[in-house]
Amino acid sequence: MNAPHAAATATTPLTPGETVGMGRILPASPLAQPKPDRPHVVEFTDVTKTYNAGRANAFTAIRDVSFTVEDVHGKGEFVCVLGPSGCGKSTVLRLIAGLPPQHPATSGEVLLLGNSVTRPGADRGMVFQDYTSFDNRTVLDNVAFGLECQGVPRRERYELAREWIAHVGLNTKTDAGKYPHELSGGMRQRVAIARTLILRPRIILMDEPFGALDPQTRMNMQDLLITLWREVEATVFFVTHSIEEAVFLGDRVYIFSAAPGTLLEQLRIEPADRPAQLMQREPRFVDTVCYIRDRIAQLEVEAGGR
Repeated sequence: MNAPHAAATATTPLTPGETVGMGRILPASPLAQPKPDRPHVVEFTDVTKTYNAGRANAFTAIRDVSFTVEDVHGKGEFVCVLGPSGCGKSTVLRLIAGLPPQHPATSGEVLLLGNSVTRPGADRGMVFQDYTSFDNRTVLDNVAFGLECQGVPRRERYELAREWIAHVGLNTKTDAGKYPHELSGGMRQRVAIARTLILRPRIILMDEPFGALDPQTRMNMQDLLITLWREVEATVFFVTHSIEEAVFLGDRVYIFSAAPGTLLEQLRIEPADRPAQLMQREPRFVDTVCYIRDRIAQLEVEAGGR
């Protein structure tokens, strides 16, 4: 392996195989390889999404996006998606989720475990930036909602819901009976995460879930998410504008170009071995963050000059 780069600038993008801090550059697109023993968890092949196709106001959000996420037994992969504003990060998530109007793709193929995405499904859970709890339901009923929809008996779903309320760091005695308006932003996101993970989805899609939180609460939630992800062993796609967040959470980081978004670069990131607040002080962590920040800044400058 090449020696780590102490620093890199936007004018000197690295090539596959090179390293910067905690990150190793991977090829932007999947390389030709033998058919895997198990289908990929997620596979994009030349995916393009154009809104209002054929009209004067047509807009292409992503173009010719290809990547694969392997089905690693006993361990889901955590993929973070970065890029300039409007580069199609959320479009990628919603294509995986099967949510219109992003779904279906205008061209190309989106596969989950070898099957085409046709609609939303219980195998995928989604957490948004906006707090999506039901205002007229208690924390307990919010967390148990998906199980209720599946017909799980009341006693069983409440027992599981209480377990997950505790898993996400809430108090089952004092918090379970509260309503969303009685909770802080961080507590509401804990409820949203519990409501998603209680169903143990194969794929978890998270669209800037911590974007509205204060810095300390955000880091606490990052630490919590790492712990819960390791427990459920799901594949996570996580959209964020925070480079520090992506480097801390991600096994892999995708860097997208400005719209129409294309996948320009992938980095394999070493797993964090300490809490977010401590990791952000590590020189190798900082080197990786600075490299990605310079790359995205360059992309934004180039987009502005078009």
